[in-house]
Amino acid sequence: MKLSLQSALSREMNLYRTVTMTSKQGDIDGDGIKDNVFLTANKNPDSPFWRNVTLVIQNGRTNQYEHVPMKNNAGYNPTLFLGDFTGNKGDDILVVIDTGGSGGSIYAYVFSYLNSQLMTIFNSDAFNETYKYAVNYENQYKAKLNSYYLKERYMLDLTYKGKEYLSEIYNKEGVLKSPIEGWINPLSGLYPVDYNRDGIYELEAYQRIAGRYNADSLGFVQTVLIWNGLAFTPDRQNVAIFGGQI
Repeated sequence: MKLSLQSALSREMNLYRTVTMTSKQGDIDGDGIKDNVFLTANKNPDSPFWRNVTLVIQNGRTNQYEHVPMKNNAGYNPTLFLGDFTGNKGDDILVVIDTGGSGGSIYAYVFSYLNSQLMTIFNSDAFNETYKYAVNYENQYKAKLNSYYLKERYMLDLTYKGKEYLSEIYNKEGVLKSPIEGWINPLSGLYPVDYNRDGIYELEAYQRIAGRYNADSLGFVQTVLIWNGLAFTPDRQNVAIFGGQI
């Protein structure tokens, strides 16, 4: 029985063993020497789901390892990007993990060496808590989106949704049959883009706009974030809608 238990435990440990998923090289601490950066995780061979995703940095000068845990450390397709987001001439670290949820949301973190210490300078939980919205359908085939953090309002033209969709919720005069509220999904995309071509990356954040139900997409809120020396702040925000047939 003891041998059987040991064998079962060994098989379980083998199934969920820690593996290196991806690795990159960059000067993370700004000392002019390349460092090795890894993402490690545990994965069941029968599933694309990863657990205990951990950022590991091997200092190129000392060869010492630093393990950086993340609050949300499980999901699908974890990715790693190195680039300068802060303008400090070192490579910052962007980690993105798909949650696998129906809204296509992600977990995302940006790490940077500031004052000789590795710090989290962006995380998706804080972003989702900060950027709040309200979505309300309006008469005459429109939807109103209020962005509370930026104190901006957007009006979405719903006519592209087609007659069948509109006839379900509007009468012949274009008046709503009953009030409808939509919502904005959590962060679903975070992309490094060097808009100014100055070697410093901005973050472009995507949030999907849902209408009557989650699969009823009305478009995306796109927010461009720039580092101001203390935090990522919004440079601009736009709303993109889908096109309809001509």
